[in-house]
Amino acid sequence: MISVIRASATHCSLLSNIGRQSFLESHGASAPEGVIDRYVEEKFSHDNILEELNCTRNIYHILFSNDRIAGYSKIILDSKHAKIPLDNTTKLERIYLLEEYYGSGSGLELFNFNLELSKENGQSGMWLFVWIENQRAINFYQKNGFKIIGSYMILDCQKHIQIPIISCSWSISPVTNVHALNS
Repeated sequence: MISVIRASATHCSLLSNIGRQSFLESHGASAPEGVIDRYVEEKFSHDNILEELNCTRNIYHILFSNDRIAGYSKIILDSKHAKIPLDNTTKLERIYLLEEYYGSGSGLELFNFNLELSKENGQSGMWLFVWIENQRAINFYQKNGFKIIGSYMILDCQKHIQIPIISCSWSISPVTNVHALNS
């Protein structure tokens, strides 16, 4: 059985631990070890997660599968991006699933939960960044109607890293689901 709850500051340590573990499972070999270690320490520290939880723009949810923690998500409503010509778009900042739940359908449940939450909050689309080497995630989002609409480059350890920007929009009409953003 799948369930999703809204996270609060009391879940800070849990989110920090799940974030570290799931990030290392999915991205641990995608950059030099020092780069990954610095990123994990910065993004998944207790203090950083607590600060994010206390920001009212950030909406965290925890996913449970058969009463066991399987992952979590973070969305930001009304988050504009220059490449998306829509108002009221949601940024899917994080959707992390522990490796043991890959292929179980749990990730899709959490994704659909966030998609519906965005629609309920009057959002007209959703966008996210995906690490270029995370082909599993790119395939997942494309299978669910998202399109790559651009990319940006980051520079770390003398290596340029390309990050795709993936987006999906929908019609407000409950009958039509339109995916219309292309690069």
